[in-house]
Amino acid sequence: MWAIIGGTGFEKFEGFKTIEELDRNTPFGQTSHGFKRVSLEGEDVLFIPRHGTAHDKLPTEVNFRANIFALKKLGATKLLGFSAVGSLAQECEPGSLVIPEQFIDRTKGIRKVSFCGDGIVGHTSLAEPVSASLVSALKELCGEFSFKTHFGKTLVVMEGPNFSTKAESNLYRSWGGDIIGMTSYPEFALAREAGLAYMNCCFVTDYDCWKDDVPHVTVEEVMRVMKENNKRAFFVAKAMVHCKKESVVKACEKAAGLGSALMTPMDSMTSEQQEWLKVLLK
Repeated sequence: MWAIIGGTGFEKFEGFKTIEELDRNTPFGQTSHGFKRVSLEGEDVLFIPRHGTAHDKLPTEVNFRANIFALKKLGATKLLGFSAVGSLAQECEPGSLVIPEQFIDRTKGIRKVSFCGDGIVGHTSLAEPVSASLVSALKELCGEFSFKTHFGKTLVVMEGPNFSTKAESNLYRSWGGDIIGMTSYPEFALAREAGLAYMNCCFVTDYDCWKDDVPHVTVEEVMRVMKENNKRAFFVAKAMVHCKKESVVKACEKAAGLGSALMTPMDSMTSEQQEWLKVLLK
């Protein structure tokens, strides 16, 4: 089953028809507000607005573990995460779609980044953090898009909520960062732990603050560009959800999840831990 997490500017899509509001409660707290099952032109999809329907959660405040757990529990196997990002590279212009295949974590240790801890030890490989099957399918589909799509890029994840200084922006460029955002980590890591096939679909809104011949990033500029990016994102979601390639239909990263990462025996865990862990391992 497909799931979609919508970030800034993607809290709702005109083409989604709500089927039912879903229970937000999980062993890790509540999901973001607005968790629902929707119909995307006949296909059932689970949907969570990452920051809530009223956009009232800072990136640091998003309960990433609850969001991923809730999707997994209700049968999600494939997840598209839509994000608004700044560009650190000339070719990744505002309005374009960028698919990061690598990430650099620059968050500050405030977020809950793993389902492990509190007596459970596990180490999941994040060497290949996104689903090759989903990326391959999108490469075939993007010829239908009216906007540019870039693959094989690196996303720098910063803590936020404020935007970068110019020194930071140029530092990230020197590291090989192509785009910058605030929410992809730990989302991609938790999706990998849960065995979900994950792809981060990032729409560029601005050139951050390294490029002096254009205005530096502001909330006003981000929201202006996001109106068009929302339409583009829906087009991507529709194309992927309706893609019937066998590699996409059967896409699953279960083998790369916690099942191969745990070091703590199940019988050493509490009954509550065993119960929620079984959901993530199924």
